Amino acid sequence: MRHLFIFLLVLFTGLAQAAPGNNPFETQPEFLPVGKAFTFTSERLASGETQLYWQIADGYYLYQQRMKFDGLAQQPVLPQGEAHSDEFFGEQQVYRQGLEVKLPADATGQVKLGWQGCADAGLCYPPQSITVDLGGNPAVAATAEAQDQSLASGLQQRSLGWSLLVFFGLGLLLAFAPCSLPMLPILAGLVVGSGASPRRGFALASSYVVCMALVYAALGVMAALAGSNLAALLQTPWILGSFAALFVILALPMFGFFELQLPAFLRDRLDNVTRKQSGGSLVGAGVLGALSGLLVGPCMTAPLAGALLYIAQSGNALHGGLILFAMGIGIGVPLLLLVTVGNRFLPKPGTWMNVLKGIFGFLFLATAVLMIRPVIDESLWLGLWGVLALVMAYCGWSLAREYGLAAKVLGAGSLVLGLWGAILVVGAAGGSDDLWQPLKVFGGSPAASAPTAHDAFTTINDPAALQAQLDSAKAQGQWVLLDYYADWCVSCKIMEKQVFGKPEVMAALKDVRLLRLDVTADNAASRELLGRYKVPGPPSFVWIGPEGEERRAQRITGEVDAAAFLQRWTQTRDAR
Repeated sequence: MRHLFIFLLVLFTGLAQAAPGNNPFETQPEFLPVGKAFTFTSERLASGETQLYWQIADGYYLYQQRMKFDGLAQQPVLPQGEAHSDEFFGEQQVYRQGLEVKLPADATGQVKLGWQGCADAGLCYPPQSITVDLGGNPAVAATAEAQDQSLASGLQQRSLGWSLLVFFGLGLLLAFAPCSLPMLPILAGLVVGSGASPRRGFALASSYVVCMALVYAALGVMAALAGSNLAALLQTPWILGSFAALFVILALPMFGFFELQLPAFLRDRLDNVTRKQSGGSLVGAGVLGALSGLLVGPCMTAPLAGALLYIAQSGNALHGGLILFAMGIGIGVPLLLLVTVGNRFLPKPGTWMNVLKGIFGFLFLATAVLMIRPVIDESLWLGLWGVLALVMAYCGWSLAREYGLAAKVLGAGSLVLGLWGAILVVGAAGGSDDLWQPLKVFGGSPAASAPTAHDAFTTINDPAALQAQLDSAKAQGQWVLLDYYADWCVSCKIMEKQVFGKPEVMAALKDVRLLRLDVTADNAASRELLGRYKVPGPPSFVWIGPEGEERRAQRITGEVDAAAFLQRWTQTRDAR
């Protein structure tokens, strides 16, 4: 025992000597990047004033005498700093923790800000600068940040509890976004299709939602730390194909082809534990929730982009993970209520349950078709919908004859669905890619051979080519639109058809240099293109002014319609 005590004493003494500050062989301290040491944000206040704010990390400071405001008719009054004896510049006034400066409401035009700071540990950063556009009309112009950037700034300036509440509310709204809707048939099929009791159904749905939120949070943190490459990985053909195949397998038991069961030796071992449980497995519900998190994770929206931007800027993965978990719970709550509270209004068990299981089986198949869209040809995708519609029509017609369930109504609906499915198959065979106008391809109109919106863009997948285009546009005083695009991005294809396919949109962009940055491949070039403007993923649209500077406040992240896109371009063009 005495030898053990001596050993522990020596061990803890060694650890104490190895602690930071005691180790004579300790390496040089690690310094924050300048952007994290001094985080700058700007905001237009209700009074018309522009608030400039520098968030200063602990152990770092800014020099008062190095602050510059070029372009202002009258220099702002800076707050009193604290005295500091500096080996670089002598006696100085410095700012710690934060610096707030307000510009008057009548300040207009572009202002070039400059600052310089150091670290207490002995590093002095080079001077930094940024140009802020105050607009030409102080009554309406604003230097408000882009939606994702303002969310990131808000997270940095607010408490964790407030941020969790905000993103929970955003999650409630995102539950009804197109990229979240595929989760509804999955969860409904899990609860209703299994014939679970209300209490058991609530437990299943809760397991689904919690696991979905956990995976959603993990994906967000990993995507931020990995530079959004995880989103591209999750959209590769083999992953999406595997998920789609899984949902096809999950659909087959709904039609009575087989029953999903564990192997006999595992089923016998778990029989005693699960004997009292009915209506599905909590583990199975959790697995489906995790898969749903993988499905929704790559969907880029401004709230998600703001959370990822905050994680990237702050480096606080814990807070970022909690925020994204709260968003995931917000997404899951409406779905949980729909399939649990709504389940109470269903009639007693009977024939309708078999019909409902068949409906959920088709919903699973539809989810598989939705998932596989990014990696297959649009015509093939259209054909899959046609085949699915034909099979549904056949089942509906058979059901009407066998059960007599509102035979006339169901028969008429099946006939219409069957005709539409046949039209989709014929359109797909002719090369159509329009789900709502599948026979337009046979019209032979001149517009069919006209250049598409895709032809108006110059596709770039090399950083050097991007720089050459930007230099050329700057020399000609031309606006530039950077469209971050990927073949696996469904929203990118939707915007190409529904936004850039509009004549009024292309007419508004006739004098703009249109550059499509293709980040489909997961390689160094794609990472550099995404990292240049700190874009979380496609679809994202970056406006570059004639002088070569980004209009960061007008950046678009995620899918928007043509009206919103034109409104953003008008604001960007007029805010000079």
